[in-house]
Amino acid sequence: MQHWARRLEQEVDGVMRIFGGVQQLREIYKDNRNLFEVQENEPQKLVEKVAGDIESLLDRKVQALKRLADAAENFQKAHRWQDNIKVRTPALPPAPRDDPESEDVERGSKASTLTLDFIEDPNFKNKVNYSYTAVQIPTDIYKGSTVILNELNWTEALENVFIENRRQDPTLLWQVFGSATGVTRYYPAAPWRAPKKIDLYDVRRRPWYIQGASSPKDMVIIVDVSGSVSGLTLKLMKTSVCEMLDTLSDDDYVNVASFNEKAQPVSCFTHLVQANVRNKKVFKEAVQGMVAKGTTGYKAGFEYAFDQLQNSNITRANCNKMIMMFTDGGEDRVQDVFEKYNWPNRTVRVFTFSVGQHNYDVTPLQWMACANKGYYFEIPSIGAIRINTQEYLDVLGRPMVLAGKEAKQVQWTNVYEDALEGGLGLVVTGTLPVFNLTQDGPGEKKNQLILGVMGIDVALNDIKRLTPNYTLGANGYVFAIDLNGYVLLHPNLKPQTTNFREPVTLDFLDAELEDENKEEIRRSMIDGNKGHKQIRTLVKSLDERYIDEVIRNYTWVPIRSTNYSLGLVLPPYSTFYLQANLSDQILQVKYFEFLLPSSFESEGHVFIAPREYCKDLNASDNNTEFLKNFIELMEKVTPDSKQCNNFLLHNLILDTGITQQLVERVWRDQDLNTYSLLAVFAATDGGITRVFPNKLESALGWAPGFVKPSMEGSGWLPAPTPNYSLLRPLELENDTVGVLVSTAVELSLGGRTLRPAVVGVKLDLEAWAEKFKVLASNRTHQDQPQKQCGPSSHCEMDCEVNNEDLLCVLIDDGGFLVLSNQNHQWDQVGRFFSEVDANLMLALYNNSFYTRKESYDYQAACAPQPPGNLGAAPRGVFVPTIADFLNLAWWTSAAAWSLFQQLLYGLIYHSWFQADPAEAEGSSETRESSCVMKQTQYYFGSVNASYNAIIDCGNCSRLFHAQRLTNTNLLFVVAEKPLCSQCEAGRLLQKETHSDGPEQCELVQRPRYRRGPHICFDYNATEDTSDCGRGASFPPSLGVLVSLQLLLLLGLPPRPQPQVHAHASRRL
Repeated sequence: MQHWARRLEQEVDGVMRIFGGVQQLREIYKDNRNLFEVQENEPQKLVEKVAGDIESLLDRKVQALKRLADAAENFQKAHRWQDNIKVRTPALPPAPRDDPESEDVERGSKASTLTLDFIEDPNFKNKVNYSYTAVQIPTDIYKGSTVILNELNWTEALENVFIENRRQDPTLLWQVFGSATGVTRYYPAAPWRAPKKIDLYDVRRRPWYIQGASSPKDMVIIVDVSGSVSGLTLKLMKTSVCEMLDTLSDDDYVNVASFNEKAQPVSCFTHLVQANVRNKKVFKEAVQGMVAKGTTGYKAGFEYAFDQLQNSNITRANCNKMIMMFTDGGEDRVQDVFEKYNWPNRTVRVFTFSVGQHNYDVTPLQWMACANKGYYFEIPSIGAIRINTQEYLDVLGRPMVLAGKEAKQVQWTNVYEDALEGGLGLVVTGTLPVFNLTQDGPGEKKNQLILGVMGIDVALNDIKRLTPNYTLGANGYVFAIDLNGYVLLHPNLKPQTTNFREPVTLDFLDAELEDENKEEIRRSMIDGNKGHKQIRTLVKSLDERYIDEVIRNYTWVPIRSTNYSLGLVLPPYSTFYLQANLSDQILQVKYFEFLLPSSFESEGHVFIAPREYCKDLNASDNNTEFLKNFIELMEKVTPDSKQCNNFLLHNLILDTGITQQLVERVWRDQDLNTYSLLAVFAATDGGITRVFPNKLESALGWAPGFVKPSMEGSGWLPAPTPNYSLLRPLELENDTVGVLVSTAVELSLGGRTLRPAVVGVKLDLEAWAEKFKVLASNRTHQDQPQKQCGPSSHCEMDCEVNNEDLLCVLIDDGGFLVLSNQNHQWDQVGRFFSEVDANLMLALYNNSFYTRKESYDYQAACAPQPPGNLGAAPRGVFVPTIADFLNLAWWTSAAAWSLFQQLLYGLIYHSWFQADPAEAEGSSETRESSCVMKQTQYYFGSVNASYNAIIDCGNCSRLFHAQRLTNTNLLFVVAEKPLCSQCEAGRLLQKETHSDGPEQCELVQRPRYRRGPHICFDYNATEDTSDCGRGASFPPSLGVLVSLQLLLLLGLPPRPQPQVHAHASRRL
């Protein structure tokens, strides 16, 4: 077998040396030494420069934010409250309705709606109007209320500040003021295209608003599940808890417990956990399982909550501490509990929520909140949930307002999806709170209300443009993380689907394959340190089927004045790169001609990398069309044009000439058929892929799928093309397919080593399968007659003659079949070998030829699950039985009263009763949703030498031999064919599978390192806590019930229910 292995090694090596042209390409580079310079990537200088550029970009946004926040506070302070304010008539004449470029948009107090003209703007990838602001008001807020109209009145003055900001910095994108009343005023004006169903957008629930409106929170939610809480009230509580969880960000910590006589957590979480997307999902699912029984025990609930908040042995926010209690009412004030745990300092705020309609005395609930610096709310129906589960943020904002300028600090958010028309894609937002500077009452007491949050978006694409894209080689990149360890920039940050209600939170250790070295790097970056470290680590291939063990240099620095840290990753061979110097315009023209399709017949087909060579270059996913667009533009401009990236263009044109010389010196004079080759190719850092001959142009496009792995090693890297995600299988007239074999071209110039290109060949599968059988046989060449050998004969069996008894295969480093001596397996080339021979692949794995790596993809998109067989009743609404309808006592009960309130609300917002929040954002039947996929990859293990073993299976045992081929990524395996199938072992799986991800209950026991914001405003000695909520018992009467019923029967639109707790404290 070792003899066969050497013959295989020599054959592959010989083909690559003759046809690959590695040595000749080195000589070509040296012959053209005067046309380029070798530049060095100095990691520390490079990363510091990029960090400085990002800091400057963000600082310009910070200055605009401060101007806006100061102006807003002054405008509101000068505003005169109007009790009888009216919506005035339009100030501008509406545009003609037949104008296709005009749309209705809400603007504010001067007009309920205006019809404006919009122009397509490339920065926003949408239609905007730079002369106006626009307004969005949540669906569940009455637009004609006095509070809202006054808000619209004074915020309209911001329009001129928005416009002036843009004049000073034309790169500004969305400028937004999110008001604590729910009003969003944004600039420039753009049509607000609400989802097909109900529009659930509320600025106060956006990640950036939550982060800017208060300091981090430690929250314990306790839910009364005593026997009196049943039916509709319990459903309201479950929905309320889920809505409350949506007001928390990744800077917050939370736990949820239910209580009756005893308290217990609703989920597997036994302590406070980070309020990230996955933990909140666990809570929301667990809350649905709550069942009402037993008697009310406030003491048990509060003692559990205080114990949770006093646990100092866990990671937590260590800032605002609060307890949120949801109940239907009770008599006990549990004063002894507050005296024991919270008085006299009152470091924990208590918020109480009376849920449902009832006749209980709410005074104890009010007292609990008022005695503990909290607030009391009532949630009588579903319509009050969203408003009253987010109003607590006003109370938390009091210490910030009272701290004044000290609290006026810009914070930068996690990554999230732009909700304003979605044209910007992924963004981060700088936030700055806006305070009420007015004085309350005759005593000139300082107002402690937060007016809202000012925000300015920065698109991730704008930040990426500041990073070096094309000097780092195929495997170098820049990344950035925040204080949570979430990536802001990373080549693997590619969410397949986004939900505007949730931030995009991909941890650095999930973006890459986690190891101890990366944990150390991540911690250092979060702590704001500088550093450099060379590590040996694992990386995935672009198609995520392969894993390579590589060496990487990590360098990182903090981005000053932000919560971010920037890192640079470079392979050792990317320390140097080529920079073309094509000052000779005649040579430029000569090389450029080799890009023209007219040269393809003689010089081979050329693909160019889809890069932004010039500002006016039209992008296209089609290689042929993109090349056509590029050629047309180059006929109008020169490579030295100011609108073009001169570095990219010069390198592209240089590599065009160099690869053409490879054709001229090597490829054109060789007969590919002699060695059963379908094509030869070269791909360069400069962006050129040349494939020869031209007739195989469909075989390869410019794709780093084979460039990236080929750069890592010095040997030959065969890769099966079928199912290779970035390379399409070649279909010829005779239905043959091929195998790629590629290697990096290493160049040494003046003691500096770099890898500017990859070269390779494409093998004819059928021809090489026959050649493989000869090389693994007793014949010395293909024309020699075969010699029959068998188990009883004295000569050695081989892979050709004895193919009925022996299975001979070449498997690559990922465990995928490359070649086989079995004709029926030729159509299985490219498959994971366990699908071909599960028994043999398991033996290779068990004998350490392969190692397995499992990881999770948190950015996957999955098709929506088919809806279950649900009844026709509206979701989340208590449905009375026939017996209830016939019972007079039920008609005069709190349940009937609450149901009527639900129905009244449903006349206006009927789709709330028919769709879940996720469905309300779009069609659940067609939209993909985010999900977790489990990925499994295999790579070579510790065995490097030849190895013999027996697959022990009694009478069905099999002997196999395996040996690695030197200078390749191939494993040569010869095995006895299975005699029977009684010993079929479990099959190793490699395909990506749907998963719930790692067990969250276990993960929270070993949380990843993070840091919260360095500022905390949770206490101020001058805070006035007297405004702590007031409620009134509202027992139903028969007359009211009859009136409501008549109203429903007549179909009259009811007057919107006033949101007392939403706006009572907002008299400006």
